[in-house]
Amino acid sequence: MENAKAHRNTLSMETPTPPPAWALLERELIRAQTLACQEFFDRYFDERGYLLCVPRWGGDDGPDDAAENLLNWTVLHALGAPDTILALYRKGWEGHLRQYTEAKTVDVPFARDGMYYKEFSVLFDWFHHGEGFSVFFLQGLSEPDDLLFRGRSRRYAGFYMNEDPQADNYDPKHRIIRSLFNGSRGPLLRKATALDWAGDPIEIEDRFRLGHSERSYQEMLDHFKDYTDVVGDHPINLGATTLAFNAYALTGEAKYRDWLLGYVDAWAERTRANQGIIPSNIGLDGKIGGACGGKWYGGCYGWAFTVVVPQTGELAHRPAVYSRAHYGFANALLLTGDQRYMDVWRGVLDQVNANAKKIDGQTMYPRMFGDDGWYDYRPQPFNAGAAELYYWSMDPADRKRLEGDGWFDFLDGKKPDYPVQALQADMEILRRRVAGMRADDTTPDTRLSDDMNGTNPAVTETLTRLMLGGLPTGRLGFPLHCRVRYFDPARRRAGIPEDVAALVERLTGDETTLTLVNVSPTQAREVIVQAGAYAEHQILSATADGQTLPVDHDRFAVRLAPGAGGRIVIKMKRYANPPTMAFPWDRA
Repeated sequence: MENAKAHRNTLSMETPTPPPAWALLERELIRAQTLACQEFFDRYFDERGYLLCVPRWGGDDGPDDAAENLLNWTVLHALGAPDTILALYRKGWEGHLRQYTEAKTVDVPFARDGMYYKEFSVLFDWFHHGEGFSVFFLQGLSEPDDLLFRGRSRRYAGFYMNEDPQADNYDPKHRIIRSLFNGSRGPLLRKATALDWAGDPIEIEDRFRLGHSERSYQEMLDHFKDYTDVVGDHPINLGATTLAFNAYALTGEAKYRDWLLGYVDAWAERTRANQGIIPSNIGLDGKIGGACGGKWYGGCYGWAFTVVVPQTGELAHRPAVYSRAHYGFANALLLTGDQRYMDVWRGVLDQVNANAKKIDGQTMYPRMFGDDGWYDYRPQPFNAGAAELYYWSMDPADRKRLEGDGWFDFLDGKKPDYPVQALQADMEILRRRVAGMRADDTTPDTRLSDDMNGTNPAVTETLTRLMLGGLPTGRLGFPLHCRVRYFDPARRRAGIPEDVAALVERLTGDETTLTLVNVSPTQAREVIVQAGAYAEHQILSATADGQTLPVDHDRFAVRLAPGAGGRIVIKMKRYANPPTMAFPWDRA
């Protein structure tokens, strides 16, 4: 039960108010997605939870793409969708693990005994690990006490902490993950081949539609022919820190925190040593560029990773080096509250942009670096991760990096119509996805696992921004970052109670403005408002209707009379508490 102090931390809202349009749209979007997800599951999964497709290994189509058909389902439940969504996710996830443990390759050497081993991908990069396990990583928002989730979270973290002799991914001396390819069977310590990436030969023409538009298996191989330099560490491996974060938030055991901070600190040191730009290869000797002839910019997905598109012969830049690494530094911020981790990424942005130059009289900014220096110049400043950086820092100087962001403009008071417009847009996305699902005429033997990704009905990006004041989780494979989230004390579960809608209207470094509305004209509701996804923030006070409630806790409760609602100004200290997945009534 909630302790006595938390019981005193209760605001009451008694004045009825007409339900605003955004509140009704929120509730309808949650309801409609729930029904659509049920239809989607019935269409594409069997009674075991297996996906009805041809299971394959590979970067074009593989286990990670299969799991993405459940993407956002755990977030949808944590927002407040009915328990049926969580039950369907569980069935699909258990089926997914069994299906891809049973699925085996013939030619790809490391997956011949199963694409999953010990319920984790045998060997792949964290671009794909993150995509495949995103939905699982967020299960703890709703089920932190689930024994399977807890056991898997600890086991997966152990793959990168030398706790499993078959998964020697980590070198503690040099603080490196030893290869871009890593997993439950350890690192790949040779050059990767196109076969490793593309998977076994497969019939394409007149049967399958490939996501990268290849027209033959040979074009699949050609797509990956330059994806060879995988030995050594790469910033995308910072995705593995989510495993340690989850294990820590579940158990509070210091070993997970220590490993995470040690690994992130190593990347911060390498970035500083490389003149403020995060390098894209660390050799097995721990030296920058050590596996790429000393080139800090080398390696697959590196700063110089420009490849040829086989279908067109055009060049394509694929520098995943800066697509997700900033979230790894944010994991350290979640654990420590130390804004110096944001300084690292801010420095990367500044150092890259310092190489701008005039081209035909216009200032142009680079994105890539190769043997001949900087290239891929564009008119806009380099801003990978700039929106997230501002969200984490709340530094006005970081806000200046962002232009034309409707959500941040709304939070600044500039676009009052944004919530309704964004929710209406998501309703249209949902309509199109369901229409696409119903028009799908493929059969399981002409369907690859990623064919359905585009019709997955879980559309949670706008709900995450508006309800939680949070960053959409997407398929990156990292924790949820938000200012507030909600619990239903009556049903003893995560998520906003039935009939309640929430809108985060303003964010500053020490303040959150939140409006709660009970759209039911007949039933009172109570909601627990928690500071942060993992109670990482501390609420100092909450003010509504001119009354200020001293809180000094990580949550407070709000009682909403039938049809009542109002605005609450929450004073808080961000990143003040160790993150935890425990529900409010299970902690002091």
